[in-house]
Amino acid sequence: MIETVAYVPTSNAVKYVTQLCRHWSHKLPVEHRDDRGVVKFGDAVATLEPDDEELVVTILANDGQTVERLQNVVATHLDRFAFREAPLAFQWQVRS
Repeated sequence: MIETVAYVPTSNAVKYVTQLCRHWSHKLPVEHRDDRGVVKFGDAVATLEPDDEELVVTILANDGQTVERLQNVVATHLDRFAFREAPLAFQWQVRS
């Protein structure tokens, strides 16, 4: 398994997690509790954890190609909801 994480600066993290979870829940299994979101994409899982100054996005997948695809999916959707702040700064790091 490969795990990547990005710390995305924004003061609107709670709002974006809610919007993303609501959006994806129409087609994907989503857990949204206590402002934290977990989205299951079939071959990967994205976890969205907000705090006052940033959104922590973690992606867990079986292979690098899936990780890259999900990084793009999450960043594109988040920028769409955060259009006033977009593009947001994603600096993905591989966790070991």
